Amino acid sequence: MKSLEHILENWLFNSRWLLAPFYGGLVVAIVLLLIKFAQEFIMFAPTILDADLKMVMLKILVLVDITLLANLLLIIIFAGYETFVSKIDHTHSEDRLSWMGKVDFSGLKIKLFGSIVAISGIELLKAFLLFDKYTDKQLMWLVIIHLTFVISGLLFTYMDKVSAQTRKVESESADITTPPPPPK
Repeated sequence: MKSLEHILENWLFNSRWLLAPFYGGLVVAIVLLLIKFAQEFIMFAPTILDADLKMVMLKILVLVDITLLANLLLIIIFAGYETFVSKIDHTHSEDRLSWMGKVDFSGLKIKLFGSIVAISGIELLKAFLLFDKYTDKQLMWLVIIHLTFVISGLLFTYMDKVSAQTRKVESESADITTPPPPPK
């Protein structure tokens, strides 16, 4: 019975590799975003001298939006892969990102919400720059959605802080209740 249990546990543990193609697909999504970024940039660059400042701001916000989305995907790829699949061994690379290997699931959620709030804020700014193309109701909903993201991010951060404090108190109380080892 123990060998069957061992086989099942190995099978379950190795099933984490089923996530690898998802992360590979997200890398392809970044390539697609790069193509879209290049398209937007190539269409925007020749018009820079004739465009008014408002249009320049809007086009640059589109480029920033695409960049933030690519950053978000990269965070999800690295942190998700290292959290759920396998560690990425680039310890000898001088290009290793400082946060790699240090972002846990909690940190990933906070980075994720930070990126979503930034993207939502840019979308809101674009809508305000083009406010004459939006109804008051549409603008209201954009603000509500953005505030929902902000509040959700703050609540996740607060819950993670409370959870970390609870784990700290539990580990300290475990240290107190554990009897010291017998003298030799």
